[in-house]
Amino acid sequence: MGEIKVSPDYNWFRSTVPLKKIIVDDDDSKVWSLYDAGPRSIRCPLIFLPPVSGTADVFFQQILALTGWGYRVIALQYPVYWDHLEFCDGFRKLLDHLQLDKVHLFGASLGGFLAQKFAEYTHKSPRVQSLILCNAFSDTSIFNQTWTANSFWLMPAFMLKKIVLGNFASGPLDPEMADGIDFMVDRLESLGQSELASRLTLNCQNSYVEPHKIRDIPVTIMDVFDQSALSTEAKEEMYKLYPNARRAHLKTGGNFPYLCRSAEVNLYIQIHLLQFHGTRYAAIDPSMVSAEELEVQKISLHSSNEHEEQ
Repeated sequence: MGEIKVSPDYNWFRSTVPLKKIIVDDDDSKVWSLYDAGPRSIRCPLIFLPPVSGTADVFFQQILALTGWGYRVIALQYPVYWDHLEFCDGFRKLLDHLQLDKVHLFGASLGGFLAQKFAEYTHKSPRVQSLILCNAFSDTSIFNQTWTANSFWLMPAFMLKKIVLGNFASGPLDPEMADGIDFMVDRLESLGQSELASRLTLNCQNSYVEPHKIRDIPVTIMDVFDQSALSTEAKEEMYKLYPNARRAHLKTGGNFPYLCRSAEVNLYIQIHLLQFHGTRYAAIDPSMVSAEELEVQKISLHSSNEHEEQ
């Protein structure tokens, strides 16, 4: 149990990438926690937004791999925000503090919804250059919890954890997926009552994405074909909302493919970011491009050939 937590990769990550804490609101109890890795000269990095149960380090495998390729990557953990507007305002202040005009966002589940809401919130003065939406949704009503959203703040932590764990896969799983779930359960245990209650409120508060405000942003939709917390209808809705989006399908991966299928997820991220190489919105150090680009194209060509042969 807990293989990831004691793995050499995770321990290397924790010992080499410092966790920063930043306050950008007047309320100094609202603390953003983040890992910022890779070349600081990059002004349009890739930022990871976690799901309800996640902390910033759930993306450690993406941080290790992508910074090795020369990308600048930031993984976040949210402060306690109780509505989407408050979150968007806080996130904008964080980007201002980090002196980042535009960013690429990778959002997982709730993180994907918040990434879309932030792109929508800043559409008149765009701050989002592109979106990678992993197991994401566009309308909170899919969870049928909008009526309870205003009462999460009253519930004790054990009850909130039970609600979140109810969406985790059960039954027989391959070892990597089982390890991924163990790690997420451990991360969930580290969250306090207000952190969990606020995230569940954001996840279920009545809200939906207005696609006409963000239709010009390049999008990759990443999802899995096996069991996850998202219904088929929710996935179809995302495809309808972003008809021009690139699609990155993983045969398996469950709710947390970035943990248990990290090599595939990292490849799809690189393919998404390739379109910005050579522009001011590149998330990679220009001196690293040629080697990285060749490698990605070689891998993607190989995987597409394999796909055709099947």
